[in-house]
Amino acid sequence: MKDFLQKVNSYIKEALSAAKYLYNGFSVTFDHLRRRPVTVQYPYEKLIPSERYRGRIHYEFDKCIACEVCVRVCPINLPVVDWVMNKETKKKELRNYSIDFGVCIFCGNCVEFCPTNCLSMTEEYELAAFDRHNLNFDNIALGRLPTNVTTDPSVKPLKELAYLPKGVMDPHEISPSDPRVGKLPEEVYDWMKPVSNETKAKAVKTNN
Repeated sequence: MKDFLQKVNSYIKEALSAAKYLYNGFSVTFDHLRRRPVTVQYPYEKLIPSERYRGRIHYEFDKCIACEVCVRVCPINLPVVDWVMNKETKKKELRNYSIDFGVCIFCGNCVEFCPTNCLSMTEEYELAAFDRHNLNFDNIALGRLPTNVTTDPSVKPLKELAYLPKGVMDPHEISPSDPRVGKLPEEVYDWMKPVSNETKAKAVKTNN
């Protein structure tokens, strides 16, 4: 009889534990069912990259002195610098410069250590291609000005989730009058504008 009661007690505990796990799982499931999905309608909508985003490298041919510092600091010796020595001036003459973005890890070392600042990281991240050889950019392709999400008229840039109203995860169809958790970039800019002398004088008079 004692063994039977112990088995019944063990069975009840296991059943309660299973019911607890089922309740926790269904609670998470039903909580997500009432939420609207956060979906970006790419390519008509794009998220704005962060300020220090490391995208496609922009290269300025006129500033390059063919010092090859970028090659030495690159973990995989990626940049290809083609130059010849001018016997008359005894200086290097740059012929071609190329970077294969199919191999690049976008560490930013070449940009950081470049002595003439001829390299810079952009916010351009659309580098997909059907042929991997098309990802090998020469100095002409690297010199192309980067695309900007915020100035492209065919794209609707989406603000970061921190700018959305409290408790809202869907960035679509939100009224501009809704209170925001954080400030929009233009609001921060207006807040940081220097106060004019007239405003300062009025403030002094009011305090007096």
